[in-house]
Amino acid sequence: MNESRRENTKNGYLYERQAEVCKAFANPTRIHILDLLAKRERSVSELQSVLGVSKANLSQHMGILRSAGTVITRRSGKQVFCALAFPEVKQACQCMRDVLRRIRSR
Repeated sequence: MNESRRENTKNGYLYERQAEVCKAFANPTRIHILDLLAKRERSVSELQSVLGVSKANLSQHMGILRSAGTVITRRSGKQVFCALAFPEVKQACQCMRDVLRRIRSR
């Protein structure tokens, strides 16, 4: 495989993964979840209470965020705790907000 084809294959994979992450971010509730988790780890029950959503609805949102690789969970006894998978997730959200502020200020 020549160098150009390898680069296209590598970039194609990254573009696909980026699209998956962007799809996961494309919901106000999920953005709110990411914002809450950017501050600190939270229990599922705490997220449910702050967001005012049902357990089933939160579970769906968390499943999408976990599948995208942006959120991790851990169990401690009967409680499940959620956190950002990487600090870069917080940075990505902040970067998008910065872009939106610039667009709005035009």
